[in-house]
Amino acid sequence: MKKKEYYKHILPHFQQPGQAYFVTWSLRDAVPPKALKRYSAKLESIKARLDENNRGSESATPGDAAQSSLLKEYHTIRRKYIRAYNHLLDTENHATVNLSRPANLMVMIEALNFWHSARLENYAFCIMPNHVHWVFRLFEKTERGDAVYSEDILYSVKRFSAGKINALEGRTGALWQKESFDKTIRDDRHLYHAIEYTLNNPVLGGLVKNRNDWPGNYENTAI
Repeated sequence: MKKKEYYKHILPHFQQPGQAYFVTWSLRDAVPPKALKRYSAKLESIKARLDENNRGSESATPGDAAQSSLLKEYHTIRRKYIRAYNHLLDTENHATVNLSRPANLMVMIEALNFWHSARLENYAFCIMPNHVHWVFRLFEKTERGDAVYSEDILYSVKRFSAGKINALEGRTGALWQKESFDKTIRDDRHLYHAIEYTLNNPVLGGLVKNRNDWPGNYENTAI
């Protein structure tokens, strides 16, 4: 089946080969169930509005009025929601799995580095106890000449890490929240701020005083 550059779960995702992204995702039980339910209900309401505004969007071009309106709505909603969700991730930790445990950390580092130099370029990542921040740029083509999509990369990373960590923790079932929160990097300034936010997250979360002391941090100093 042909891959789409637009897809959605609760919120829409826009993916394009060659694009740089700032992606956040969390453990399934990273936030309190009541808080998750409240935000999920809000997102379902947003999704209904987006569906109404986006009828026929699969055949629309980026210049269409309906598509432009959707993009504006998309960015406004995501900024508000991601800000609130990140606050929950940094201030509350109800997860039964600790991603920063050394064995789990090694799994995550392996997963996040797996496609580096093959299908993407890693810029930075931060593995927190209950969530992950990742900044990277997709290559336009795979080694076979196929387009590279963020949906496939994230599916691969989540599936691999979930299997390994579940085995280490002696557990079964879903490890990750289905939804990931991705932002397309607009320019060099946006890239800089995304990397800085990612690397400073352990400091903001009160885990270390110096970001270089956090074992789950990675920065590509060659960029």
